[in-house]
Amino acid sequence: MSEALSLVWLRRDLRLEDNAAFYHALRSGHPVVPVFIFDKIILDQLDDKADRRVTFLVQEINRLRDELAEYGSSIVVRYGKPVDVWNELIKEYTISDVFTNYDYEVYAKERDKTIGELLDKKGIGFHSSKDQTIFDRDEVLTKTNKPYTVYTPYSKSWHKKLDEFYLKSYPTKKYVDRLYQTKSLPIPTLNDMCFEPVDDNIPPRTVSGKLLNSYGDTRDYPALKRGTSQLSMHLRFGTISIRELARQAQKAKDKTFLNELCWRDFYFQVLDHNPHVEKHSFRYDYDKIAWRNNEDDFEKWCQGKTGYPIVDAGMRQLNTIGWMHNRVRMITASFLCKHLLIDWRWGEAYFGKKLRDYDLSANNGGWQWAAGSGTDAAPYFRVFNPTEQAKKFDPDKTYVKQWVPEFGTSDYPEPMVEHTKARERALAAYRKALKKS
Repeated sequence: MSEALSLVWLRRDLRLEDNAAFYHALRSGHPVVPVFIFDKIILDQLDDKADRRVTFLVQEINRLRDELAEYGSSIVVRYGKPVDVWNELIKEYTISDVFTNYDYEVYAKERDKTIGELLDKKGIGFHSSKDQTIFDRDEVLTKTNKPYTVYTPYSKSWHKKLDEFYLKSYPTKKYVDRLYQTKSLPIPTLNDMCFEPVDDNIPPRTVSGKLLNSYGDTRDYPALKRGTSQLSMHLRFGTISIRELARQAQKAKDKTFLNELCWRDFYFQVLDHNPHVEKHSFRYDYDKIAWRNNEDDFEKWCQGKTGYPIVDAGMRQLNTIGWMHNRVRMITASFLCKHLLIDWRWGEAYFGKKLRDYDLSANNGGWQWAAGSGTDAAPYFRVFNPTEQAKKFDPDKTYVKQWVPEFGTSDYPEPMVEHTKARERALAAYRKALKKS
C-alpha cells in the first residue's frame, strides 16, 4: 500500500471517544488505521481456555469494528507476538507514524521499547500518550520531586492538582473523517486462538449519580446488588474514559468514588516507579517472612472451604463469576496471609487467574496492603477478624447464603484455624522476620 498512514495501536483503551492516542493519530495529517493485537505471549500464559477476559476482548473488538464501519473504516486485528505482527504490518502498509497509550507494567514497557526500536529503524515515528490515568509518571511528586510512597500525602496533592485541564476529553469525533476508508476486516475468533466462549453477565459501562452520591455508605456491603460501581472491567480495558468518569465523580456529593480513582492512579505510579513490586515486597524486609505455604490449606482457601463463611463466600463468588466484592477481597487476602501464613504472591497469582477485572497494579497493591508489605500497608499486627467482618458487613448473612448454600448445615466444614491462635502465629512470624532486618 503506497499511501502513507498513521496506525493507532489500541491495547487498554478499547474505545473511539476521548482516546488520547486515537486523537493524536487523527490529527497527524495521514489517514488512520486502528490496530489491535491479541498478544500470544500473554494469552499463552492463561491456563483456563474459557477465560472471561478473552471473551470480553473479542466482543469489544467486534463492537469497535461495527462502530468503525459506520465511518466507512475498520480495525486491523492480529493474533501473534507483537514484534512478529509489527514486522508484518510494516511490510503490508506504508506507515508514517504509530500512536499508542502508555502502559505501566514491566512486560508492557519492555514490549513498547522493543517495538519503538523496530519502528525507529524503519524511519517510523512511535508516539505514546497518557490515557488510562488522570495523573501518571512524574505528574504528582513530593516537594523534593520524588514519587510518593504513601497514599495520604499523594491524594492531597492529587486532589489539589485536579482541574478542568486534566479532565478535558479529547474531541475525537470531530476528526473521524480522517479514518482510512476500507471495507470491514476479519477478526480472529476465540476458536482461532484456542479459547472457549464464556457466557458472562458484564455490568453496563455506566454508573448512576445516585450510587456515587451514596458510595461511601454502600460500597462495603457485599449483599447489595449494586453497592459498588462494578466498572472495574471497563476501566481495565478502557471501554470507558477515566476522564469522563472522574468528571462525574467530581459532581457527586460523596467523594468516596473519586478517592477510589485516586487510589487507582497511585498504584499505577507505584508500579511505574517501583517495578520490583511485581515479584517482591515493596518493603524488601517483608521478603524475609518464613511463610508456611501449606498447599492443602491453600487449596481449601481457593475452593472456599475454610470454615469461615465470608471468606468462603468471596472465594466462591470469584470462582463462579470472575469477580469479588472489594471489601471481601481484603478479607480473603488478609485471611490467606495472616491466618494461613501463605505468601501473598500465591494469592495474588490466583486472583490474577480468576479476576475478569484483573489489573496488575491494583491487584498487587491490594495484596501487599493486606500482607503489610506495601506502601500504605496495614501494619502487620492488624489482622482482620473474618467473623467480626461478617457481622459488620453481612449482618443478615445474605451474601454468605447466596454463595455458601450449605452454611448452617452439617455439610459445612469447621474453621480450619482458630482466629486468636492464627493471629498469634502470624505476629510471631512477622516479628521474627522484621527483627532480622
